[in-house]
Amino acid sequence: MTRVLVARQDNLGDVLLAGPCVRAVAASGAHVTLLTGPHGRAAGELLPGVADLLTWTAPWIDPEPPPVTAEDTGEFVALVRAKAFDRALVLTSFHQSPLPLSLLLRQAGVPWIGAISEDYPGSLLDLRHRVDGDPPEPVRMLSLAEAAGFSLPPDDHGALALRRPLPNVARLTGGGAYVVVHPAASVPARQPSAAWSHETVRALAADGHRVFVTGAPSERALTRQVAGSSAVDLGGRTSLAELAAVLSGAQVVVAPNTGPAHLAAAAGTPVVSLFAPVVPPERWAPYGVPTVVLGDQHASCRATRARMCPVPGHPCLETIDPADVCRAVTALAQPEVTSPVAAAT
Repeated sequence: MTRVLVARQDNLGDVLLAGPCVRAVAASGAHVTLLTGPHGRAAGELLPGVADLLTWTAPWIDPEPPPVTAEDTGEFVALVRAKAFDRALVLTSFHQSPLPLSLLLRQAGVPWIGAISEDYPGSLLDLRHRVDGDPPEPVRMLSLAEAAGFSLPPDDHGALALRRPLPNVARLTGGGAYVVVHPAASVPARQPSAAWSHETVRALAADGHRVFVTGAPSERALTRQVAGSSAVDLGGRTSLAELAAVLSGAQVVVAPNTGPAHLAAAAGTPVVSLFAPVVPPERWAPYGVPTVVLGDQHASCRATRARMCPVPGHPCLETIDPADVCRAVTALAQPEVTSPVAAAT
């Protein structure tokens, strides 16, 4: 059996977006090992087609990179060499280079490596793939698999997906329809204020929705403030798989551009995307599900890739009217909504 290493070493949302690429490789009958960073491993555990996982912190990708040491890279090279991979696909964002990892994989004896690379790779890559335009990130990564000779089977929808079954979370959600608001983002520039999110939760509750607010353990103070007395606070009460189950059961998920928005898309749930335009929505908006994008997509922070909002008052998100969120939720919750929708304010 061919052993293929697929690498995506940044955040959980990025790993989820690699799902179609992973499934294309697995559809060939290959044994797929997914290499993630520590922030993306839990997402890798949810991806169909992954046979096993490796985790290593890439100093050129991680937002809090460790020092580069011969001992650390040597241990990684030895681990990869012991796995005896036949091929490797190195997946990166457009602003990341695949070449540092490719160099280590060459040292580990991987005989064939493919990646999307704008930089001259010399002998580091056997396949230097180019992508024109600005396609959605899952399409961009899938195109690398296709260029390497892997393709999705005809019955694969090509959207994001999760391993099923997901955990039973009835103890958290009870019975009946509900909407999820996930207020946090890993990048501050992409996150609305707690006050704005709280007002939006109040508006959704006043509109007749049962609302759950979700977040990581480190976000409990935020989710408590956002939920107030209008919603159920699930902050810190779920594993990633349980969060996926909560999102899967929702009518609609309201979230900024962050991993749980992609987790909702992978669960097949429509998303109201509160999208700060520091990166392009064409590439990073929730993929493959009905979606309404809200936020000023022509704000002065557009395409800056800023991690902290460079504009006082964060107007691209703070000027969204909570009533527009309610209208988007109502539209997406209708059974006849079956295809992706794009809108912007």
